[in-house]
Amino acid sequence: MALASSVLIERAPAKVNLTLHVVGRKENGWHELESLVAFTAGGDVLSLTPGEMLGLTLEGPTASLAGDNDQNLVLKAARNLSSRVDGLRTGAFHLVKHLPVAAGVGGGSSDAAAALRLLARANEIAFDDPRLQEAARETGADVPVCLDRCARMMEGVGEKLGEPLRLPPLVGLIVNPGQALETKAVFATMNLAPGTKTHYGAHPALSAPQDMAGFLAALRKGRNDMEDAACVLAPVIGSILAVLSAARGCQLARMSGSGATCYALFTDCRAALKARQAILKAHPEWWVKACVFR
Repeated sequence: MALASSVLIERAPAKVNLTLHVVGRKENGWHELESLVAFTAGGDVLSLTPGEMLGLTLEGPTASLAGDNDQNLVLKAARNLSSRVDGLRTGAFHLVKHLPVAAGVGGGSSDAAAALRLLARANEIAFDDPRLQEAARETGADVPVCLDRCARMMEGVGEKLGEPLRLPPLVGLIVNPGQALETKAVFATMNLAPGTKTHYGAHPALSAPQDMAGFLAALRKGRNDMEDAACVLAPVIGSILAVLSAARGCQLARMSGSGATCYALFTDCRAALKARQAILKAHPEWWVKACVFR
């Protein structure tokens, strides 16, 4: 089998939960979700120089916040795939970290998915090989949905993935205040007992392609059930949502994942860029990125 020997590169984009419904909590403690997930174009960049020794180096504006290298999900994903593929060739990973950490945009999960894609390319493993999905699921609940990097519904604890959706053009901003927020802490604040259902209301039916007006109308019927608990732990989230909602051209503002990152959808690129400029002028310490969701 011919193996790649040059440096391979994959992007690890931000994962944004356009909706996030908490359906309940299983007896084993895991929370069951329904979420419409979309991705941005920009994010982290992961490279792999194939070789015999597995390793990871980091750089970039948020690299210092990524924690211990040995516990990084990139290496965890590589080890999980190695346990399933005899003779898997790994190598030296290099991660350029741009996405905020513990921010509700799936940065670590997206990095892990990028690692699996790189290893698949380096070892000529088909992207639909079930061993990739198995390794993804073992690495983390959000890793499977990050493998394909396309908009779709995600249900259960991340193991149930709907068909890819072609979204209408969604121009927006993603904003993070620089405050890390652990998913575990947000769930603890929600305080759902194991074996209970929330009965908060059904997820809106979302089909694509559809016109922008119809899509936004359906999206507005959704929600992020973790938002209230996250605001208790990080009140700045309420400030971000207020600032985004007040921006001219904003059509919807909502928290992503377990926070503290929030997103907003705008009428067009000009409105989004003007809002970004105004927000950074008032809050230069915030991380604010214009994006197109896909």
